[in-house]
Amino acid sequence: MLTLNCPYCGKDADETDLHGEGEAHLKRHGPGSSDDEFHDYLFQRQNPKGVHFERWRHIYGCGKFFHAARCTATLQVFGTYSAQTLEPPQAIKDTITAARPGWSWGDFS
Repeated sequence: MLTLNCPYCGKDADETDLHGEGEAHLKRHGPGSSDDEFHDYLFQRQNPKGVHFERWRHIYGCGKFFHAARCTATLQVFGTYSAQTLEPPQAIKDTITAARPGWSWGDFS
């Protein structure tokens, strides 16, 4: 079972206490966006086998949204962090790089 630590309340919560909200770090487009930009925002998602950044909500806890970095193949969790950040903290990037040599944040941004 997947267990994530909520960075806000500090509780370790299993997936039954959480709700997956999809891919993290999506660029949201405003009213002036083109049809192609809006289409990509709505429908184009990464679905990698390996490192993935996801948005979660601690629904049966503090109720806040947060991001998690994990491996979709092994369920290894590299860390969780605030949903208000534009990219993962350096400590999480370093953890991923140590576990997956050759990995780069540039592949996701």
